Amino acid sequence: MTSIPTNTESDQTPKSLIRTSRFGEIEINTEKIISLTSPFLGFANEKRFVLVPHSDESAFWWLQAVDNPNLAFVVLQPAIITPQYNPPIPHSVCVELQASSPAEIGLLLIITIPQGNPQKMTANLLGPVALNAAKCLAKQILLDPTLYSPCWPILQEND
Repeated sequence: MTSIPTNTESDQTPKSLIRTSRFGEIEINTEKIISLTSPFLGFANEKRFVLVPHSDESAFWWLQAVDNPNLAFVVLQPAIITPQYNPPIPHSVCVELQASSPAEIGLLLIITIPQGNPQKMTANLLGPVALNAAKCLAKQILLDPTLYSPCWPILQEND
């Protein structure tokens, strides 16, 4: 995957403070704001997000809305939980995300963690977030529902 446009890097780029319900007020690098080319279903007004690492030791990230303190999605790179997950990226998605090839597009999976029962967390393999990290452009894509599950269990019975 291409590198994730983290907002924890310290550099001389413009910074801004945003409010979040989970982290309080955080400083973000405004050049790392990810713009959605089409909004997530059900969240038509939220088009700007930043990636915030859960912690230094965690594989989880937060896709935090810049303009809505209460909206954040837990995301994960697919290779961490299912290395064989490699869906085709449609050409139209490459064009929309200004990528010259699918290799420039990385995927993030939205994770659902049931309250009080994290052992039952699932990953949405059906609707991954396609990200062109170099351009800070993203969109959720819909794959073939006969091949991919929207509720793929992360922790299998033997885990």
